[in-house]
Amino acid sequence: MFTHAIVRVPADNFADGLTSVELGVPEFDLAMAQWEAYCAALESCGLVLTCLEADLRYPDSTFVEDAAVLTPHAAMLTRPGAASRMGEVAAMASAVRRFYPEAEEIVAPGTLDGGDICEAGKHFFLGISHRTNEEGARQLNDHLARYGYTSSWVDVRGMTSILHLKSGISYIGPGKVGESTLVVMEEMADWPEFSGFDLLPISKEESYGANCVRVNDRVLVAKGYPKLFEELLRRGYDPLELDMSEFRKMDGGLSCLSLRF
Repeated sequence: MFTHAIVRVPADNFADGLTSVELGVPEFDLAMAQWEAYCAALESCGLVLTCLEADLRYPDSTFVEDAAVLTPHAAMLTRPGAASRMGEVAAMASAVRRFYPEAEEIVAPGTLDGGDICEAGKHFFLGISHRTNEEGARQLNDHLARYGYTSSWVDVRGMTSILHLKSGISYIGPGKVGESTLVVMEEMADWPEFSGFDLLPISKEESYGANCVRVNDRVLVAKGYPKLFEELLRRGYDPLELDMSEFRKMDGGLSCLSLRF
């Protein structure tokens, strides 16, 4: 059960951040309304929020997930793969260390974005991407192993449809149908890395919906993906839809906007 989350207010220059998609310029007022609805959803799930002020130095900094990896027992501050985002970690460190005084750090030449790390119970999938390199994944693997976690690598560098691993998969835990359900984009559904999990494949036209978030008894899911919504209901989950249109324009998803622990 999660009890806390760290979030950061989107900066006025949010639209100046990095993006690999061509979906138009985000409308800031609408992005703020969507972010506020997201925070309200986390609170409705029982979480106490630590809300950090907007940081104009880093337009992408509302995507706090990339700056740290948090587990029930330990935390690691990351080292983002985009040079323009590296300063976000120092800005996040004091907030993380309020809860994890002994937080570890990824060091050069490793790079690691939290969006590439998918926690699935006691196992972690570590995405190797254009933001997270093998050395960063190795450092995180070694850190997790000290706390009894296992991990495996998933190389997504050959994919053009996603930026981070968690753009394509999400672990949502037990429901009526499966005890270890992994939501996965259709094009990744036959990957051997995910054998042993109960897969919920997402069709190509709804692939953005693969980035959903289990928060205690609810599953936060992006609005506009009815097949996924109905399948979650069928499998015994309690989905909560949230409009993510403006964050999608900046490569963002539901998991990106908070660090939950």
